[in-house]
Amino acid sequence: MPDERTDQLLQLADDLYALPLPDFTPARDALVKEHRSGDKDLAAGLKGLRKASVAAWVVNLLVRRDPDQVDQVLAVGAALRDAQADLDAAQLRELTKQRRQLTASVTTAARRLARAEGVTVTQAVADQVEATLTAAMLEADAARAVRSGLLVTALSATGLGDLDLSGSVAVPDALGFSATARPAPGATPDPAGGRPQLHVVPDPDADAKARAAADERLADARATLAAAEKEHRATRRGVEKLQARTLQLRAEIDELRSRIATLDASLEEVDDELSEAEALHEEAGETVEEARSEVDAARAARDRL
Repeated sequence: MPDERTDQLLQLADDLYALPLPDFTPARDALVKEHRSGDKDLAAGLKGLRKASVAAWVVNLLVRRDPDQVDQVLAVGAALRDAQADLDAAQLRELTKQRRQLTASVTTAARRLARAEGVTVTQAVADQVEATLTAAMLEADAARAVRSGLLVTALSATGLGDLDLSGSVAVPDALGFSATARPAPGATPDPAGGRPQLHVVPDPDADAKARAAADERLADARATLAAAEKEHRATRRGVEKLQARTLQLRAEIDELRSRIATLDASLEEVDDELSEAEALHEEAGETVEEARSEVDAARAARDRL
């Protein structure tokens, strides 16, 4: 995508992710419809923008409502990352405690902002918000992702460079982009202006489209279920066939073991008979030697006459 189109997508995404959560999807679809005839690539990029999770939306709201506080959090995180290599264990523990206090305080502020927008943040969501702010302090890429204001999922990082941002931001080029600061509803607008806020355009066919989408989803789910049941039956037949083969092989093994036991007993009997035969053979050999000696003695006596 050319740079100009990327910039345009980022600007439009910035407007979209500043909206209340319920307004996001209809506003996005309206933009897709608006740009489809003029710039299909841009329309496709807009269509690919995903609705943010509640936790991601709260962080995005914080970035736009109180960018200075967010920048302070990110600056502290950058300083900690720079200094970490030279810190001893005691200092690290103290700074980790301070970092937790800061992220907890900012999370509380974010919950207040969300409540002013009519959104109640549960403790589970608040934990995800705090985890995202912590990730932004631990990882530089997470900090850039948060500052973009284009998060679609919460972040989590250990500080060991194992952060995976794939799918966490709305636009792959969001890292390095900074969300536009936007005042709370009712606040005095910035005379310098800024991009106008998006407004949701009601779609007269929304209900019909929703029903059609629901029917399509149901049909897809039924087709998936039918395919899964068919596969389940096929695998069951395979299991039964292998179970039968296993029983057959075990029976053959038992038969062979019985045969081996019989042969072992026969071998022992033959070994005993062999020992006896070898003893008789040895005795017969001795008798032959004695008879030969007697013959030799008789021949010698005759020769002397």
